[in-house]
Amino acid sequence: RRCGWFDAAALKRSIQINGVTGLCVTKLDVLDGMDTVRLATGYKLDGGVSDILPAGAEALAKCEPIYEEMPGWKDSTVGVKEFDKLPQAARNYLNRLEAVCGVPIDIISTGPDREETIVRRHPFK
Repeated sequence: RRCGWFDAAALKRSIQINGVTGLCVTKLDVLDGMDTVRLATGYKLDGGVSDILPAGAEALAKCEPIYEEMPGWKDSTVGVKEFDKLPQAARNYLNRLEAVCGVPIDIISTGPDREETIVRRHPFK
């Protein structure tokens, strides 16, 4: 599968607009085996830096993402059902994502089957 780097700064804008209180991260397993993983944490725009996606098409056209690079993990995450059983680097990545976005990750998908899911907090309880 071909996937781009996670844009946490864009998600942060969506969280603010929509009042999101928890996240579900899917396809964590596509990052398995990568030496490094990246996370967009902000944007360069007109000589400045923003930690959130700017509004407006004109501003968006001029944005350049700022990536934070983190160590990847070689161990498979496929089928893992407990957060503490994920590789340490995967846990670090998810914890950083939570910190940048400002809301908890409630659910993590670790494979294509519905059972391949970590539920940290049930979103409907």
